[in-house]
Amino acid sequence: MPEPIAITSIASVSPLGSTAEEIWDNYLHSRHYITEKNLGDSTALVASLSDENREAIKRLRTEHSDYKNLDDSVLFAIAASRSAVQKSDWKAGDDFGINIGSSRGATSLFERYHEDYLKQHKTGILASPTTTLGNISSWVAHDLQSNGPEISHSITCSTALHALLNGVAWLRSGLADKFLVGGSEAALTPFTIAQMQALRIYAKSKPVFSFHEDSELAGSELYEYPCRAFDLEKKQNTMVLGEGAAMACITSGRPENALAFIRGIGYATEMLEHSVSISAGAACLQKSMTMALAGVAPEEVDVVIMHAPGTLKGDRSEYNAIRKVFGDQLPALTSNKWKLGHTFGASGMLSVELAVLMLQHREFVPIPFIPQQKPPGKIDNILVNAVGFGGNAVSVLLGK
Repeated sequence: MPEPIAITSIASVSPLGSTAEEIWDNYLHSRHYITEKNLGDSTALVASLSDENREAIKRLRTEHSDYKNLDDSVLFAIAASRSAVQKSDWKAGDDFGINIGSSRGATSLFERYHEDYLKQHKTGILASPTTTLGNISSWVAHDLQSNGPEISHSITCSTALHALLNGVAWLRSGLADKFLVGGSEAALTPFTIAQMQALRIYAKSKPVFSFHEDSELAGSELYEYPCRAFDLEKKQNTMVLGEGAAMACITSGRPENALAFIRGIGYATEMLEHSVSISAGAACLQKSMTMALAGVAPEEVDVVIMHAPGTLKGDRSEYNAIRKVFGDQLPALTSNKWKLGHTFGASGMLSVELAVLMLQHREFVPIPFIPQQKPPGKIDNILVNAVGFGGNAVSVLLGK
């Protein structure tokens, strides 16, 4: 058996806040963080950073003369990485690797430079160096003064979990003892939203939904949920974008400060039926979940945190894959996108954060508008899924 790999800390900046206590408290109530926001000449539903996190990013931008020229995706990553490393008591100059990915990268800055180019037919001197995807890991390494490999990548919405896979591979190879892994996304721009709307998967600004008559929220307008993640009865696509970053420190062995252990990893890619969708049975997720469960009986899994972006086909196909792998004895199913939106490349690590919190508190976080969800009898093992454009999937099994 390979040596265990532990998550010794995890930190994030998101609509839920920044501290573990605040984030957990915000998971325990039924409020969502999706609001309508002005984006250029139109409005759209989005989930933005908390005010506290937004102020922290503003302060970070003034810390160093170079930081004022960086995209929010880089600054989000720096903020979350600082917190994760501090919690693990890693020091500046330590030998640890960094693998941080993003689906869209420096999209806000790129759009701004491109707009200037269309007007002036030239760009600013920093247009290229500040919009390359490698910016994220290299600037985090600069900020933390780390010594080790720096890897950046984009594998659509499963990017953060692919970063975790890479970190595990480096640790198991013996080429590194510690790795900082995660994802960052700051894609709440008019152009990005327009792309999702063009695909006809984005939530309408004024959704019309009613709650199940057995729900305590029946008839409530205050808690109307625009993103209906894992609602298999919805009649329209309801994906909503969010922003944020999440980072985890992982290391080999069984350290005393371990929050959770990585019990299994799985990955797969399926043949495309369409450039933005997976098959009705989500063959890639079936394969990734089965791989992650190697040597673990399905009944040992207590919870599955679904990718569940709130789309008609995406939610249904993932549920079909889970039924195929687990049969009639399904674990408890949940997702966090109804609350904080879909953060693209960062979403997988935000789901890992939710998993770690549930393992620590031994409490299930349900989706409030899915009344049939029952809490599991125990919470010892949680499977986290992520899947993205291109038919690629990652599943990670976490345990106490």
